[in-house]
Amino acid sequence: MIVREYERDEVTVHKAPLMLMGGIVLISLVLTASVRLGFFERSAIPEVARAEAGIKPVAERSLRFFDEPDGTVRVEDGDRTMVLGRFTPGQGGFIRATVRSLVHQRRIRGLGPEVPFQLTEWDDGGMTLSDPATGFRVEVSSFGPDNRAVYAGLLPRKETR
Repeated sequence: MIVREYERDEVTVHKAPLMLMGGIVLISLVLTASVRLGFFERSAIPEVARAEAGIKPVAERSLRFFDEPDGTVRVEDGDRTMVLGRFTPGQGGFIRATVRSLVHQRRIRGLGPEVPFQLTEWDDGGMTLSDPATGFRVEVSSFGPDNRAVYAGLLPRKETR
C-alpha cells in the first residue's frame, strides 16, 4: 500500500493555548457568578449612582412609537397625540434600535403598547429612555452626542428668559 505524503499530515494543536483559553473562560464564569451571587458589588448602576449624587431630572416626556405602513416610525407625545417626529426608513436608526430592544422585552412578557415609554434628561447631561412596564432602561447618553441629540429633539423645548 502506498501512502501519499499529504495523507500523513496531522494538524496538531498545542495544549498550552487550549488550556489558557479554557482558563480565561473559567475565570470569566467565576467572576460573573461572584457578582450575580453577591460576593462583589455591582458598580455603575445609573439609577443608584444618580440617587447617591443627588442628580435630578431637568426634562421628561412620555413617548409612544408607531410603525407606519411605509416603514416610517412615528413618535408621539405619550400624554397627547401630538406628533414629535417621523423617521423614514434609513433615518433614525438609533431610535429604531433602542425602541426595538425595549419592545422585545415587552413581547417576552406578553405586554402591549398601553404604557408609554419615558424619556428623561438629567441635570448632569445624561439621558435615559425607560420602559415603566418592564423596568428596562437604555442610557441614551452612553451612545455618543449624535445619538443623544436625536432623543434630545423629542424633549420639551427649554424656555429661554
